[in-house]
Amino acid sequence: MRYELMLPHQIRKAIEQNWPVVLPLGVLEYHGEHMAVGMDTLAVIKTLERFEKERDIVILPPFYYGAASYAVAPPEGSGSVQVGGPVLAPFAEELFYGLLRIGFRNIHAIIHHQTENFVAGMPTDLAFKTAGRQAIFRFLEKERGEGWWGSDKMADYYAGHAEGENVFNWVQVHPLMPAAMNGKYPFDHAGIGETSLMLALCPEAVDAAHFADNTGWYTKGASDASVELGQKGVAMILEHLRAILVR
Repeated sequence: MRYELMLPHQIRKAIEQNWPVVLPLGVLEYHGEHMAVGMDTLAVIKTLERFEKERDIVILPPFYYGAASYAVAPPEGSGSVQVGGPVLAPFAEELFYGLLRIGFRNIHAIIHHQTENFVAGMPTDLAFKTAGRQAIFRFLEKERGEGWWGSDKMADYYAGHAEGENVFNWVQVHPLMPAAMNGKYPFDHAGIGETSLMLALCPEAVDAAHFADNTGWYTKGASDASVELGQKGVAMILEHLRAILVR
């Protein structure tokens, strides 16, 4: 369900049944002359739209204004919008804290931008990861008081971890394409891989008439993109979502 369309009784049901609450997280960035600047975020939104047909989830309004950077192209005339990590982190903390206050305990942000080295992290995902931790600490101290972890009520903390219980899993950040897809699907920027994803998920975001206008090395191969290849990538992404978005 789309959060902005939910009624209070539906929100209470989602809390009671521990539905995954998902934030599509991304950027607005130049993706060659042939593809829309919202590609990274659209890929998350459109796969979640497919996923919600098979499982109960809450989809939050997407956040497009991450740290695009100007590494690919300067913004003038290209469309990239850069909002730095130091600005993102306070916003993300307030967002996650607010969601915890509502009652959600199964919160996820999913990002596609700059995730080829996700373990090391990049500005947007690092800002949201840190914000998630900060929001959880802040919420627990408000609800349980200082010294909450050292209290006798937490004596089974490590046993709970062994059984999969972890309060720090209340807020998680994931890449749209997991490391398991490496070598199985092309990971690129505006090349055959991303262009194929858009052809499969959001074809209006691709204009083949502008393939010839590209000059960047990273767009080579884009003209070889296909819906069929994109559908293979979508299938792998959906398998990933089935594994991480559980009650």
